[in-house]
Amino acid sequence: MRAEWKVLVADDEPAARRGVRQLLAPFPDFAVVGECRNGAEVLASFDTLKPDVIFLDVQMPGVDGFEVIRRRTPERMPVVVFLTAYDHFAIRAFEAQALDYLVKPVSEARFGATMQRLARQLRGAPPHEVIVVSTARGTALVPLAEIDWIEAADNYARIWTKGRAYLLREPIQELEARMAPHGFARAHRCALVRLAGVRELTESSDGLVAVLANGTTIPVSRRRRAAFAGAIRRMTVSGRAVGDRRE
Repeated sequence: MRAEWKVLVADDEPAARRGVRQLLAPFPDFAVVGECRNGAEVLASFDTLKPDVIFLDVQMPGVDGFEVIRRRTPERMPVVVFLTAYDHFAIRAFEAQALDYLVKPVSEARFGATMQRLARQLRGAPPHEVIVVSTARGTALVPLAEIDWIEAADNYARIWTKGRAYLLREPIQELEARMAPHGFARAHRCALVRLAGVRELTESSDGLVAVLANGTTIPVSRRRRAAFAGAIRRMTVSGRAVGDRRE
């Protein structure tokens, strides 16, 4: 069967390039059409090989991965998946419009999740919006649609999703600006809530409370009450308006 998409692998270490080939072996829709040892070779290969995807190392001799994107421009790049030994470039990678950021050594399960996202994007399906977080094992991608709420923690933000919490090195004020277009709103000074995850609004002795689908209750400050309740009423969950129950 002929592969549907062409892959370029760029890494200065031969063992790393072999590793990508091995990880790609279970995915016959993707074929490696070339390997590059540095950024200069990558730039020279784009027009001849015309890859659909590039697995790109960050730190390469001469021209690094980010410089490759800058010189080529993001608009003319194939889909980029960074594969590197360093986790501290993750934020910069997503700012460069990379689809994913994998930290070596990458597990087969993590690589498989990336391949699913790759195939989805290459087939023209709308991408799932995600946020990148750090974990003990490197980095993880948390879909925005799976976030319950975000809690301020000094100069950090704690992201709550599926009963787990991830710490993000970003103040909630800055995070609010990024998340607002994706359906998040401030309930109070220290809480940012995904509106679609609110099951109902209730009145308690302390004021308005947002009840999330997982049962978590988030108080809504008096100052933000009108704006938050108005945003909730405009939202629909499963085709119906969020409940607004007074008790």
